[in-house]
Amino acid sequence: MDNLTHSLVGALLGQAGLKKKTGLAMPALIIGANLPDVDAACFFWLEGAEHLGFRRGITHGPPALVLLPLILAGLLYGFDRWQAKRGKRPEDRLPVSFQWLFLLSFIGCLTHPALDWLNVYGIRLLEPFSSQWFYGDTLFIIDVWLWALMGFATWFSFRREKRGGEWKRPARAAIAVALAYIGVNGALSAQSAADYPKEQHFFHSAVSSPVPLKFWEREVIGFVEGGPFVWDVGVRKWTLAQGLSDHETPIGNADFLFGIECVSAKDLQTDDREVRAFLFWSRIPIMDTQEDGSVLLRDARFYDPRARDRFTVALPDVKCDPPK
Repeated sequence: MDNLTHSLVGALLGQAGLKKKTGLAMPALIIGANLPDVDAACFFWLEGAEHLGFRRGITHGPPALVLLPLILAGLLYGFDRWQAKRGKRPEDRLPVSFQWLFLLSFIGCLTHPALDWLNVYGIRLLEPFSSQWFYGDTLFIIDVWLWALMGFATWFSFRREKRGGEWKRPARAAIAVALAYIGVNGALSAQSAADYPKEQHFFHSAVSSPVPLKFWEREVIGFVEGGPFVWDVGVRKWTLAQGLSDHETPIGNADFLFGIECVSAKDLQTDDREVRAFLFWSRIPIMDTQEDGSVLLRDARFYDPRARDRFTVALPDVKCDPPK
């Protein structure tokens, strides 16, 4: 999920009462909820699509979810001591407990992979013990309804606290409603994935992808030997993903690579780092021939042409007949 959602979850947990456990509890929860995204620093040393195969991996796995909170707790504890030595520690700050800082940082960090798992992008929950990707297919990566719910509840809780009222209850109620909302969306996705193959009996499986804003709608990708068919919620019809033929090759992370006849399996065993990273990340990889005969690797989850630059890799040293 996006970092605003992660931050609001950390803030709500604090407003639910956890911030009274120790001084600097809110920074521990909010920063901890975002901390696994430290892997975004990979943009400084990885090029092109290489980040796709690196993100949501090592910093989201079990060892990191223990080590990162430990580092954060140590930094916050040291910051409190540093302020005290300089005589600038706020008088109204609660006593700081390292044990509580670690526990709250750990709780915040745990919420991060739990939320990231909810969308179709995927997450490697067991890295470095396993590089398997997991997909929740429950929420779109940016959910404005969660923003509205959690943002209002956080503001209302702070407002009540400032006025001396009961401030924990709104945050706890919002957490309960958010969990119910996630549960409903999970049920909608499961039902969509189960129903569409029944309607299109030639599908042997399907992926249910949430769409922006309309949380009740799903873009369903159904698998056939000729390629993935996509249910376009805008025009309400099935469309075969572009640039496909009846050729398929097992490869990488996906069950099938839907491609074109002029590309062989050997062409995919390249040393190109971007291609290897893309195939490692991709869940529904497809190929698309361009007018100049070059071949693009894309993912049917992000087939929107506006997303091509971010989720597209050119297959090197391969030329095909231009599409007619």
